[in-house]
Amino acid sequence: MAAQTDAGEGGEGGKGEEDVAPGGGRGDSGLRDRLVYLAVLSRPRFWLYLAGPVVVGVAAAASAPADLFGLEPLALFAYFLVPANVFLYGVNDVFDADVDEANPKKDDREARWRGDPVNTAVVAASGLLGVGLFAVVPRVAWPWLAAHFFLAVEYSAPPLRFKTTPLFDSVSNGLYVLPGVAAYAAVSGSNPPMLAVAGAWLWTMGMHTFSAIPDIEPDREAGIRTTATALGERRTYWYCAATWALAAVAFAAVDLRLGALLAAYPVVVLGIVAAGVDVDRAYWWYPVINTVVGMLITLGALWRLVYG
Repeated sequence: MAAQTDAGEGGEGGKGEEDVAPGGGRGDSGLRDRLVYLAVLSRPRFWLYLAGPVVVGVAAAASAPADLFGLEPLALFAYFLVPANVFLYGVNDVFDADVDEANPKKDDREARWRGDPVNTAVVAASGLLGVGLFAVVPRVAWPWLAAHFFLAVEYSAPPLRFKTTPLFDSVSNGLYVLPGVAAYAAVSGSNPPMLAVAGAWLWTMGMHTFSAIPDIEPDREAGIRTTATALGERRTYWYCAATWALAAVAFAAVDLRLGALLAAYPVVVLGIVAAGVDVDRAYWWYPVINTVVGMLITLGALWRLVYG
């Protein structure tokens, strides 16, 4: 694994006076640069991919407005908004450092791994912080949290490294919905409808595989096998449309309105194919689409909470 080090950040090659400079100056600049780097590493555009399901799960489980602001939902939202993303994408970047050398996306909106001890310690501490959630939430939520952390690590790390095995890379991305399932269980004291969990899991499978389309060529050059590299771009579009359609069906079995809302996903991907929109452009639409859909689901749950 090739590790990148930036001496200007006070890493392994940094100068001592930069690390300890009092007041303003180069020490402050190094700290600021490190914080900016860690923020970029955590993929701010995708923060709501983990924290958003918490909001949806809490809103769906709440039986009174006070349930929205209890210790459990606030702790879960705070952790999954930033620390969980630092941990998830930090682990990803640690074990993908060699692969990412050939990935042009890292020169655009993401960051290449800088493997100095401080960055490594921050990623590890972000994971350990999540262990504290087990002391906050009831036992019914523990299996969902445990499953999330297992998949967050083994998606990228050996020995399983799910991301390098076609289909398993897609299925393992259910890790993104598990914070919402844990939040529902923590607030309601019971598990959510399994069809809703299945629908959300299928949604993550489609979302993950769609987001892997821009990486098909870099992954093939690096010898990495994924669902997207196995299928190729055209068939991957159809795979995403199929998983999203199944997600809509599963949600429709819980509530027809949810099914209708989720039906937007297969419609949009088919529209992308029909219009010939470049995937590198369409890839960046989805944080917005996901935020809007999640907001509508949450507003619907809050409407039920307030007006019955």
